[in-house]
Amino acid sequence: MSTKKIISIISIVVISVLIIYGFVLIGQIFSKNTKFTENEVYVHIPTDATYQQALDSLSKYVENLDRFEMVANKMSYPENVKSGRFLLTKGMNSYKLVKAMRYNVPVKLAFNNQERIENLAGRVGSQIEADSLSLLNSFKDSIFLKENDFTEDNVLSMFIANTYEVYWNTSAEKFRDKMIKEYRNFWNEERVAKAKKQGLSPTEATTLASIVHKESVKKDERPRIAGVYLNRLRAGMPLQADPTVIYAKKKKDNDFAQVIKRVFYNDLFLNSPYNTYKVIGLPPGPIAMPDITALEAVLDPEKNNFIYFCASVDRFGYHEFAATLEEHNVNAKKYSNWISSQGVKR
Repeated sequence: MSTKKIISIISIVVISVLIIYGFVLIGQIFSKNTKFTENEVYVHIPTDATYQQALDSLSKYVENLDRFEMVANKMSYPENVKSGRFLLTKGMNSYKLVKAMRYNVPVKLAFNNQERIENLAGRVGSQIEADSLSLLNSFKDSIFLKENDFTEDNVLSMFIANTYEVYWNTSAEKFRDKMIKEYRNFWNEERVAKAKKQGLSPTEATTLASIVHKESVKKDERPRIAGVYLNRLRAGMPLQADPTVIYAKKKKDNDFAQVIKRVFYNDLFLNSPYNTYKVIGLPPGPIAMPDITALEAVLDPEKNNFIYFCASVDRFGYHEFAATLEEHNVNAKKYSNWISSQGVKR
């Protein structure tokens, strides 16, 4: 056999091997390589994670890790591991899996109606990498509070109930800094001017809104309730808001999990800056996180001459309003008799 023929045969063999290897390689890269049944799953890679840690996180979702690693090495993923939240879809091949691990998908983070800054830290900590303790420490940082005119009592007013887009691996400090920007965006010149018109600062408006929020779930009634409380403030009267007494009792007992449905006469003498039956003016800070409608009610209250109100027994969820104590006593007696008949004790 001539040398030329031998070279031709060897060339054909090499080319055939390369073609076969190419097909195998394509199969390795582009064949399905997932083992989860859901249409979508999210993988969370911690900050500063190593390649091995990323593999450990991926292992329960990837059918063949060797195949994934072969493609990952060719795409330089081991040297470029990113932290964050990554979306995988059912049936992805190894190439698409590696590409997916390079795109950090934001979290739609939501919070509302938190009673305390501690509750908020727990709520946020359940949705991003930063834990509740690191978040709480960042919220209560003395330098941050001083620079932004907050106190530990009123810093909850910085957080506007809403849904925000953040990255899962956002640090506690970066999350806090994002929230102060959102706060400043919310409290624009128009809203600050409206608060000032009512004789309130933004934090004071939020504190009053938290009381309005707790007093009624009926959004159409909140401007009227806000008007009543503003009437009391202007008259130098105590607010006498039952939700503040409930908050004061929970705080004194150090038990915010307890459910209090009724305020008793003895509760009104509780010694606390949050007890607005004893203290004239607003409490030191919000008793909950008010929603936007409660804030708007304080900024655009109903103008009325009402001073008193109590829960209605005819229109559940709403209240009966009165301009005089005599009118109020009639309404209050009616409600007291009704609630006693229901056997509500606490």
